This record gives sequence, structure tokens and C-alpha cells, in this order.
Amino acid sequence: MSLFWTRGAPRWVLPMRAAAAVLLALAAVLIVRGVVLAQADPSGAATIEADPTAGVTFVWMLISGALVFFMQAGFALLGAGFIRAKNTVNYLTKNMLDFAAAGLSFWAFGFAFMFGGSDVGAGTSLGNGFIGYSGFFLINEAYDVSTIGFWFFQMVFAATTATIVAGAVAERTRVTAYLAYSFLVTALVYPIYGHWMWGGGWLGGDALESWIGAAAVDFAGSGVVHTIGGMLALAGAATVGARMGKYGPNGEVNKLPGHNMLYVVIGTFILFFGWFGFNAGSTVNGNDLRIAVIMANTFLAGAAGAVTAAYVRLLQTNKISAADTANGALAGLVAVTAPCAFIAPWAAIVVGVVGALVMLWGASFIETKLKIDDPVGASSVHGVAGVWGLLAVGIFADGTYGVSGFIAGNGIQFVAQLIAAVVAVLWALVMGFALFNALKYTMGLRAPPDEEMSGLDMPEHGEEAYPADAAQ
Repeated sequence: MSLFWTRGAPRWVLPMRAAAAVLLALAAVLIVRGVVLAQADPSGAATIEADPTAGVTFVWMLISGALVFFMQAGFALLGAGFIRAKNTVNYLTKNMLDFAAAGLSFWAFGFAFMFGGSDVGAGTSLGNGFIGYSGFFLINEAYDVSTIGFWFFQMVFAATTATIVAGAVAERTRVTAYLAYSFLVTALVYPIYGHWMWGGGWLGGDALESWIGAAAVDFAGSGVVHTIGGMLALAGAATVGARMGKYGPNGEVNKLPGHNMLYVVIGTFILFFGWFGFNAGSTVNGNDLRIAVIMANTFLAGAAGAVTAAYVRLLQTNKISAADTANGALAGLVAVTAPCAFIAPWAAIVVGVVGALVMLWGASFIETKLKIDDPVGASSVHGVAGVWGLLAVGIFADGTYGVSGFIAGNGIQFVAQLIAAVVAVLWALVMGFALFNALKYTMGLRAPPDEEMSGLDMPEHGEEAYPADAAQ
């Protein structure tokens, strides 16, 4: 019994230990079973013999995945800059833990749930339109260079989805609850919607196409990554509640400014840089020359979003906000992530402009009307702009890369995109509220008031980002 409970331990210890025991037992069974079953091509010799050009695709896919992984540094700086100094260590710790927990979760369960049944690689043949069930732990036939390379590229996307939420719930959320959230989101919530869109499921596969005449398309994740992450962020921020002092007694909105705009701007540049891997890497083919168009579209949309947000604030306040300019760039990038491969450069600029506009509107609506406190604006930057990105495919896809929208005479594609957007929003909100409320009433979600007032760095970590004696 002592394995599961220690006298005087916090209430989150028992469920955490019980869940860990169940997962370890399942892992042991599957891994031992996998040792004696067939493998595909773990050395890569057969793969390169069958296709001597495969190395180009492997290098392209893995370098692109590394670029997406480097975006974690961008999220770390961006979020830390947007919050107050007394919570910097707490935020950075969550940022480190969520990609680590997400990566392990996606290795164990998420990848199989997402791509099982897609036949995207060896060991991924079993699944249905709702969920996959092959490829667990990358064992058996999934112990294959092609499957594992694809897993790495998809894993960094899963980790990005988890990271989006960190800023929205910053400055008042327990780190233990956040770690559990990261694991569960990338084990279940993200992979299931991802399966529907990318894993041969009903949204992006034959089921929706046979129903309305078109399948939904999301090239690099405006819906799968950003709408899911943004709506989970909204659910998390709503469940944990606003920071102390954010809203006055009559509902007035108080500004709680972040402490380091340098971090915000540098973080934005890192994210922008990583986005080239995010979008262009999603060809998963180093010989696909459309990557030139995708990279150009990615840059143009981000630049257009930045300029749009800057000038909107200039017109409103006679000042240009660096914070809003940064979020405008990110909103443009989020919006173009779904249509980047299917549109012309002029359309990418339109997508970026509208992405910034809907982001600014969404951030204001969420903060002032819904009274949901999101310190970094993740709900709007990723969620609202992500929905627009999904819809933009149905408007601007010009048919030059296999997908046609309104401008190419195919209005039904917009209907498919609208369905995908509605499903993404509902799935993420329902699962997000369920998950965060489950954590709230088991492990505990919010830090105690005295810890929130003092800052979470010392109570939860015993460390400070800017200790007073460091300058002596």
C-alpha cells in the first residue's frame, strides 16, 4: 500500500501513482510482447535499397521536425515575457515538462490512436474511422525507420499543441496538474481529432467525402494543432479562473503587464523561424518542390499579420504595440498553416491580414465579454485564427496542388472545412472542460491564494528567475 499512498502526502499523489502503475503494467505487457514479434526495417537497409532517394526525404522530414522542436524555445521566451517576473521559473518549468510529458505520451499511446489504420508506415494498419489502435510504443512492425521518422515529426506537433495551453493558464496553475494535463492531451484529446483529419478518419477521409462530396483538408495544422490547442487553452483558462486582480468588483478589466518585452520579441522570431519547418516540412517529402511556395506563403502571412496588428493599434491608440505586433505575426502564421500549400502568395497575404484582425477581435471578446483571463492571448492567437485558417482553405485553394476552393469554383470544399472547424471547436472545448474539471476535483488545479500572491516560483520550485542576491 505504501507504493500508492504516503501518510500526509498531497491529495494528487494517490491518483498519480495509481495511473502510473496501470500505464507501466500496460507498457510492460506490450513491450515484452513486441520483442518476440516481427519487425519491419529497423536498420533502414531495405528502405534505401527499395528507394535510393529516400535519404532526401528522411533528412528533410527530420530537420523540419527539429525546427518545430526548437519552437519550444520560442514558446518559453514568449510566454515568460508576457507574464510577471515572480512566475517566470514556474512557466519555464511547465514549458520544459509539457514537451517531455507530451513526447512520452505520444510515443506510448498518442501515435497509435492518431495514425493507426492510416498505413502511413509499417505497423500502422489497424484502426477505424474514429480511432487508431496500432503502433503503440513503436514496437512490433512499428520498429521501422520510416514509421519512427514519421513519429518524430508528428511528436513535435503534438508537443506544440500541449505547449499552447501553458500561457493561457499561467500564474495560477499547479505544476503537477499541468504535467498530468500535458500527458492526457497528447495521449487522447489531440490524437483522436488528429486521426479524424490526418489518420484516415472520417473528417479527412472517405466518410465525409461520400456524405457531402469533399473531405476536409488541413495541410499543417491550423485545425489539428492550433484550433485544438487554442480551444483547450480557453477551457483551461475558464476552469482555473482569472488571476487575482485581473477583474475589478464591477467587472472592469485591469492590466497585469508582463515583465520582459525582449523575451516576447525574441520568442516570436524563434517561433516564426520554426514555422518554416512546421509548414514546409508537412510535405514529408524532400523532393516536393512545392516547399518553395509553402515557405513564401508562410513568411508573407506572418509579415502581413504583424503589419496589420501594428497599424490597427496605431489607429486605435496612436501607438504601435510590440506585444500586439508579435501576436499579429503569430496569428498570420497560425491562419496560413492549413492553406499554405494550396494557395497563391497574394492569398497568403489576405489570410494573414484577416488572421490578425480576427485575433485582435477574439482577444478583446474573450477578455472583456467572456471575462476569461488569458495572459498571452493563446486562445485567440491559436484558437480563433486557427478556425479562420481552416475556413481559408475552402475559399482560397486554387487547385494547383490538388485542392480547390471557392476561387476555383468548388464551394463544397468550404462546407467540408466548416464542418471540420465546428468539430474541432466542440471536441476541444468539451474534452478540455472535462479534463480540467477532473483535475480540479482530484489533484487540484489552482495554486493557493497566498502562493499566487507571492508568485509560484519559490513555493513550487524553490527557485527564482531574478534572485535579489544575484546582483551582489
